[in-house]
Amino acid sequence: MTGTANDSLKRIFEPESIAIIGVATEGFGFGRGILISLLAYGYPGKIYPVNPKGGVTHGLTIYRSVEEIPGRIDFGIIAVPAHKVPEAVEACRKKGAAGVEILSSGFRETGTPEGIDLEERISRIAAEGIRIIGPNCFGVYSPRGGLTFLPGPDLSRETGPVAFVSQSGGHSIDFAHMGKWKGLAFSKMISLGNGTDLRETELLRYLGSDPDTEVIGMYIEGVKDGHGFFDALHDVASRKPVIVLKGGLSESGGRAVQSHTASMGGSSIIWESVFRQCNAIQAYDLGELSDYALALTMLPHREYRSIAIVGGGGALGVYAADMAERYGMSIPELKEDVRRQIDPLLPKPGSSARNPIDIANPYVTPEVLNGVLVRAAQDDVIDVQIVIQLLYHYKALAISFGADSVKTLTPFRELADAIDDAVSATKKPVIVVLPDLKREVESIEVTEMIRETRKILTDMGIPVYDDLRSAVQSLNALSGYCRKKQAREKALR
Repeated sequence: MTGTANDSLKRIFEPESIAIIGVATEGFGFGRGILISLLAYGYPGKIYPVNPKGGVTHGLTIYRSVEEIPGRIDFGIIAVPAHKVPEAVEACRKKGAAGVEILSSGFRETGTPEGIDLEERISRIAAEGIRIIGPNCFGVYSPRGGLTFLPGPDLSRETGPVAFVSQSGGHSIDFAHMGKWKGLAFSKMISLGNGTDLRETELLRYLGSDPDTEVIGMYIEGVKDGHGFFDALHDVASRKPVIVLKGGLSESGGRAVQSHTASMGGSSIIWESVFRQCNAIQAYDLGELSDYALALTMLPHREYRSIAIVGGGGALGVYAADMAERYGMSIPELKEDVRRQIDPLLPKPGSSARNPIDIANPYVTPEVLNGVLVRAAQDDVIDVQIVIQLLYHYKALAISFGADSVKTLTPFRELADAIDDAVSATKKPVIVVLPDLKREVESIEVTEMIRETRKILTDMGIPVYDDLRSAVQSLNALSGYCRKKQAREKALR
């Protein structure tokens, strides 16, 4: 990608001024909605609403045309009926905008001659010197640039290492919210829609060289240039992890793709072969994609073979061993000298210092947890430890102990510090599993505690998962990526 192209994209992701074409002064519409979202999100630059009727909204002058806007604009957001879009794009181009996002639908995805013609017209305008995101999309989410999706005033303002390129607007907003819950922070998100100009291949190459991006997630329904995408994926995945969720792999899914974004789905066999050859990580839903991104951003990049499990319950050992074996890992028995050090720390009876380390009780003090983790890490065979913290039991414990609240009983901040201290002391990573199996109104206090605990841990850089399967599966994805990357680098020496 040329320097000029990079400069244009920087102005799109971090614009100093925005024109919103199609802002109504009352009622609901995409233009009014994105204006309110940007103001609520805290966009720091200049916003120029545009509507032929003029007026004032939210303390901002509404300009009757793009031409009336004083000075240059960096980015245009277009939310007018489809037949008016080409005129709006051309006006932004003449005004010096680096690019526009077209929220409007009614183009090639309709399958009508009128819609196809409209999209071809805006494509020709793009060729004259302006970049287009969309049409039929949710636009750009860029915390550093102060941009958010429609709708998205509640998205995280924190800048982080994960980027996401999606041909679905719904998947974009869902992934942004899912990532916020799980502790992911984002560099950039782009909802492509029909992708008449800026498409997945060019954006993949851009993000591959973007210093703010360490992990790239993608939702793809189809590509126009298969060879170009393969080359870009092969190149970028050799330097950064790329996680791909491919939609439309089934026959019925392919038909749905065609009506959604006017793309072609493609064979599952072909796509899976592409991912293997390029060392791209394939996800099968947004949950997997976010889980893999969590591991890839918070854990050291290496291969993980042996796991120590710390939790309560005998059945846990059976389940953990089965789960590890399913994904090519093991839960080895700890060395005898390590077990002798751990055993005195555990409550009696019913505990076990083998592996999984059964603490026989959902309640364990921070000091005991730290002691167990530090000592288990001394076993050279252990690559990573997984702590299963059953906080949903603490409501009953609080009642039985006569505590005023769950938070009074549970020193969850101290537990998080104990885990973090163990990681710092041993240099071996820890993953935490925080299942929430309570669904009644009475469990709201527990759910809130789990939310707070999750936030504290992820802020420390400790990944948190909802269940053991997700944690082990994510370790497997990370291990597979690192193993193949190392093999490729060795072959090139």
